[in-house]
Amino acid sequence: MDLTGDELAGVVDLFGCLTRAELDRAVEELAYKRGDDHDADAVAAAVEAALDSYHLVAVKTDFDTPDDRPVLVAGPVAFPALPDGATDLPHIMDVPDRSLDDETVVAAARESLEEDALAAVEAGDTARAARLVDVSYDLEAWGSTDASDLREILDRV
Repeated sequence: MDLTGDELAGVVDLFGCLTRAELDRAVEELAYKRGDDHDADAVAAAVEAALDSYHLVAVKTDFDTPDDRPVLVAGPVAFPALPDGATDLPHIMDVPDRSLDDETVVAAARESLEEDALAAVEAGDTARAARLVDVSYDLEAWGSTDASDLREILDRV
């Protein structure tokens, strides 16, 4: 079952945030519900692509999560969309109630974007830098923050 970045963000947003394992299980439940095959490798690749494109953002928290891994939230470029059958997921899955403050989420997205910007500059990756400039504007609108300093970094490519 193929899900877009917006659909993955929609599943995560339905719960507020999910661990990677919880998101994997949610997608597996959706596949079962639809009668589709579940391909764990394809899901992992889709989640990585959604993180890379900022449809999802990983946020380190003080929640009790397996191995103290971050939780995933809908990111600044996402337009969360619920895939067919997703509205039943909260009734199927036992996910603890968690809430993150906006400041923590925005800081995590900004930190990730800054790391990606520095890596794009170091690699001389003009295509990635151009994409990250677009993400910086989305971050500003989404997180009510100023990302002009990140665009200055990206202008070095």
